Amino acid sequence: MDDPAHILHSVFGYKAFRPPQDEVIDTLMAGGDALVIMPTGGGKSLCYQIPAIARDGTGVIVSPLIALMQDQVAALRQNGVRAAFLNSTLDPASARAIEERLLAGELDLLYVAPERLMLPRMLDLLERARLALFAIDEAHCVSQWGHDFRPEYIQLSVLHERFPEVPRIALTATADEPTRREIATRLALENARHFVCGFDRPNIRYRIAQNDGGARERLLRFIQDEHAGDAGIVYCLSRKRVEEIAAWLSGKGLAALPYHAGLPAETRALHQTRFLNEEGVIIVATIAFGMGIDKPNVRFVAHLNLPKSIEAYYQETGRAGRDGLPADAWMAYGLQDVITLRQMLETSEADDTHKRVERHKLDAMLGLCELTTCRRQALLAYFGDRLPAPCGNCDNCLSPPESWDATVPAQKALSCVHRTGSRFGVNYLVDVLRGRDDERIRRFGHDRTSVFGIGQDLSQNEWRGVFRQLIARGLLAVDLEGHGALRLTDDCRPLLRGETSLWLRRDLKPEKRKKAKAGARRAFRTDADQQLWEALRARRRDLAEEQGVPPYVVFHDATLAEMVELRPQTLGELSRISGVGEHKLDAYGEDMLAVILEHGDRDDAEDDDRPDTAAETLQLFRLGMDVEAIATRRGLKATTIYGHLTAAIERGEVDLREVLPLPEDEIEIIRTTLSEHGGTALKPVFEALGERYSYEVLRCVRAAS
Repeated sequence: MDDPAHILHSVFGYKAFRPPQDEVIDTLMAGGDALVIMPTGGGKSLCYQIPAIARDGTGVIVSPLIALMQDQVAALRQNGVRAAFLNSTLDPASARAIEERLLAGELDLLYVAPERLMLPRMLDLLERARLALFAIDEAHCVSQWGHDFRPEYIQLSVLHERFPEVPRIALTATADEPTRREIATRLALENARHFVCGFDRPNIRYRIAQNDGGARERLLRFIQDEHAGDAGIVYCLSRKRVEEIAAWLSGKGLAALPYHAGLPAETRALHQTRFLNEEGVIIVATIAFGMGIDKPNVRFVAHLNLPKSIEAYYQETGRAGRDGLPADAWMAYGLQDVITLRQMLETSEADDTHKRVERHKLDAMLGLCELTTCRRQALLAYFGDRLPAPCGNCDNCLSPPESWDATVPAQKALSCVHRTGSRFGVNYLVDVLRGRDDERIRRFGHDRTSVFGIGQDLSQNEWRGVFRQLIARGLLAVDLEGHGALRLTDDCRPLLRGETSLWLRRDLKPEKRKKAKAGARRAFRTDADQQLWEALRARRRDLAEEQGVPPYVVFHDATLAEMVELRPQTLGELSRISGVGEHKLDAYGEDMLAVILEHGDRDDAEDDDRPDTAAETLQLFRLGMDVEAIATRRGLKATTIYGHLTAAIERGEVDLREVLPLPEDEIEIIRTTLSEHGGTALKPVFEALGERYSYEVLRCVRAAS
């Protein structure tokens, strides 16, 4: 066995464990079982990755999605860890090779899907291997009440029966108390140590607003004002809405791609790959997208429809800001969302018990939307977590909403439902209350009722807000047939009789709200810091293209930000940056250090009168010096000089043929191969061309295309 603290530093590049990572790891190292509830971004993966590396044998990780497996295996290999996966993307020969490595003891971690794990052949294979532990990731999938229920997970108790001596750990970020009990029971973890950490994600700002019909324009302003160039996810309720919003955002100049289960598999795969590998891509999706997406620098998650439960909302918003840097959870929802979800619930084929549970979850979600106090306190309280004071980082804390005594308007609305026979939807009821001259109202005789015209003091949108909140509070119910008609519930009777009062949240127009500060974008102290940040990101992108992995697998944004802040001047100093382990230091240290040294230290940068470094390269090139000569003259790496010239080619300041003395037919072959492979990831292009041309040459040709 190796020392976990040493692995943490040498392999993953972190100085110390976050509580309770060390206790969880000690439990597994001693052969015990654990159930871990830890928020996204809290470091769950290290809880099983480190003991799998430290213990004798292979750690087997049960993971629900292919994308998650591939992402984590790629990241582990970048850290020098012997990791692999077995899933349907492998051909038989590749799968056999991995099985042989497992039996030979040449793997630290092996990721498998629950469906494959439960095959008799796979279980027999594991019995012949030396196993360090079992880790069951996304363990909430075992719960039949959960939002991501996977029937295959229920069978995983077989691991305890067939491998009683192998320690097991189950992990999730999303489980209330009943779900935690169900996980423990179904996975036979009643005697395991339970680690329930706080659910708070303090770097996420929660913002929820009413949809008054202009939600997509408000979403666009939110992205343009606060997240220009950032990666994000936009969730919609239907496939049609997904495609409409993606097309509309693309038409506004954003890199927005649709993702839903109705798209061809190859399209979904392409869009997901672009989202993971490129900067600033926005995915517009149904809930078919997300679980297992480990991209750490998603700066915002937006909802254009109401999620079905707080668990779903927490998990979906939790895909923002996994790197710990500021991020936004933004939502616009309206009356139709409430009606649609109520109808979907009541008309589903679920049994009464299941409907009762789902009804409670939807009510809790509506309550979170409508409350006037700190949203984070309410969100955490749902999971049994307590935040002593308001968070100061949600919309209700930053711009406290108004509430108003809506007792009389609510009584008018309820009376209108009753007087019109509980047969009509919101729009018709609002027209009656406002006394609209309408043929349909006259035909039904509702212009002669006592409620006709008694609500002219409120606008149409204000009345819709009243009805929305009455439905959210359970004082009105939606009909079961799906026509949107409203009916009274027993809970409304005390209000109708004047025995109770009702205060509601006042819906304000967006422009009347105090604009929240744009806190989600990374702010640097000086222009020099911003320039270094962009240069480091560009070099990271180049290195990632060469490896065929997403940029964040090379280094997280948080690691680059620390490089900007500390500006290490030696490899030794760089090794002390969080997230720079020994393998990454060897693989990328000199490249990143060259970028930092090129930009000088902070004091030099702030008082620097020298010409821009890229401009200096361009000036020397125009004097007739080639790349190697410029690199020697300036004391920089040739790859850095190529980077300057690539940017100049892209801007049209230099002709490609001046930089690359290649025959025209070879340049055309490179250009064609780039086009065939989409032009984003360079590794397949490099390999398709027989590795005859360097990555620097490929980038130059791509810049000129």
